[in-house]
Amino acid sequence: MYVVGTAGHVDHGKSALVRALTNIDPDRLREEKERGLTIDLGFAWLALPSGRDISIVDVPGHERFIKNMLAGAGGVDLALLVVAADEGPMPQTREHLAILDLLDVPAGVVAITKCDLTEEEYVDLVEEEVAETLLGSRLEGAPIVRTSATTGEGLDDLVVTLDTALDTTPAKRDLGRPRLPIDRAFTIQGFGAVVTGTLLDGSLEVGQEIEVQPGGLRGRIRGLQRHGGKVDRLAPGTRAAVNVSGIRTEQLRRGMVLAARDVLKPAYALDVRLKATDILTHPLAHDAGVTFLSATAESEAKVRFLDRDELAPAETGWAQLVLETPVAVLPHDSCIVRTPNETVAGGPIAAVNPRRHRRNHLPTLEALDRQLEAPPAERLADLLAGAPLPRSEVGPALGLQPDEATAAADGLIAAGRALDHGPLLVGRPWLAAAAADLLAAVRDHLAEHPLRPSAPREHLRSRLALQPQLFDLVAAESVAAGDLVERPGGGFHPPGYAVTLSSAQQEQAESFVAAIRAGGASPPTESPPPPDLLAYLSGEGLVEDTGSGVVFEAGVYADLVQRIREHIEANGSVSLAEVRDLFGTSRKYAQAILEHLDATHVTRRTGDVRVLRSPLEARR
Repeated sequence: MYVVGTAGHVDHGKSALVRALTNIDPDRLREEKERGLTIDLGFAWLALPSGRDISIVDVPGHERFIKNMLAGAGGVDLALLVVAADEGPMPQTREHLAILDLLDVPAGVVAITKCDLTEEEYVDLVEEEVAETLLGSRLEGAPIVRTSATTGEGLDDLVVTLDTALDTTPAKRDLGRPRLPIDRAFTIQGFGAVVTGTLLDGSLEVGQEIEVQPGGLRGRIRGLQRHGGKVDRLAPGTRAAVNVSGIRTEQLRRGMVLAARDVLKPAYALDVRLKATDILTHPLAHDAGVTFLSATAESEAKVRFLDRDELAPAETGWAQLVLETPVAVLPHDSCIVRTPNETVAGGPIAAVNPRRHRRNHLPTLEALDRQLEAPPAERLADLLAGAPLPRSEVGPALGLQPDEATAAADGLIAAGRALDHGPLLVGRPWLAAAAADLLAAVRDHLAEHPLRPSAPREHLRSRLALQPQLFDLVAAESVAAGDLVERPGGGFHPPGYAVTLSSAQQEQAESFVAAIRAGGASPPTESPPPPDLLAYLSGEGLVEDTGSGVVFEAGVYADLVQRIREHIEANGSVSLAEVRDLFGTSRKYAQAILEHLDATHVTRRTGDVRVLRSPLEARR
């Protein structure tokens, strides 16, 4: 499927031409019909001689409705630039032509309309002026067809010319991430919410679960239509109507994107390579406020230039756009930025929700260039330097088809620049940086707690904010490289690290251990050592801290546990009162030891008694 979008100045006959070609009136609003002025997007379709079916998006030409024009220009495969023979190129002709360039529309055809209203010699002059206007644009050299919607002149030639132009126009790619920027949302009685738009990057099917962003609305496809007929499946590049269940019409609006689940996330900042239009009247300054537009999305934004202080006409530069309201876009989508009265610049999006960059930082600028121009493997390497990525997300993240994504990932792995870790693809530079962060975190923790023999695993994982599987990978790499040693229990320390007590600490430790050893099953609980010293004694296996203020000497605790085990094995269970009487101690100590045995999975409480856990339970 291909989508043809009209472009051109107001009142140059775009809608009349579409109506004459298709017998479908693209002006659907009563106000449009009454005023004879296209205000919003209109849609039609046409079968070409080759057998292709094309969708036609008719856009308004008036400067007041330029945002509506932009909403229809996204996803267009071929531009139909319309110029009236009685006026020639006009301001919106040039602005629309600049927009087509910025959106990287692949090809175009020019229709000179209203040829019945003027002399042929004048049309000759208009055609020459059109050819000059196209110079330097993507439509330079595009075929020009003379037409009249009133008399039918040139309509057959125009249809053939469109068909021929599509012979060399790239077909829409299927990247396995279907998304449909919504340009209309309405209700059909008995069916519910319906949205329309041009389907990109993948296919949709009846019954498929979908998500609408921004907003995270979730629903299911109830029905699909293409060119007024019901279908079960839509291919990328199709103008479509989608009936959704689970979402109300009042929750939907133009600018949202219907997509397969988990394809899109709200974007609040974007890295964009902006090219200023030739018709820009004033340079665009750093930190200027603009309106951001991409497909049907719109948001006010601030422009932070990364390589300059301003962007002059026809110049290209890198900018980070900070958006006031979120949009749903992906890398390699095209965008436009406007001030209230003119189209300023536009270009491809390189990154979505990037971190804030240093200005005029050459490595950053080179990395951004690579994201748009480098081979897939290099772009993937840059992406993995920032964070691991599920293999399934490589294609969508880079705009690659599945076989291209697989080749890029496998190439990096074969070159030793990345590795597979479960479903994740992990870049070696990221892994090295994460290992360095882990070592630093271990050293920092031990510096803060010099009496602890190791830094606890969960503390380190939390500090590094890593998922368990990634932390395990980083830790294993660090241990294998000899940078860290893992102690029983999961703590980490550098090789050769050992706690050294001062003479005062040594004396305090020995005194405390002796006192609680002498106390037996009723150790003193007054004047415990500082927490770090207690943690050291526990880590060295000299004491058993129950966590309730009661600390037993390690040998005493082992004897208590053995005697409790023997009692349970002989009697089937043990109660708190029996433990108290067994050791001749108080309720406080009996409760402390029993609760600690429960916490360490030696026993399990059943009513008022404890029983031994099975070996399988004890391992949980």
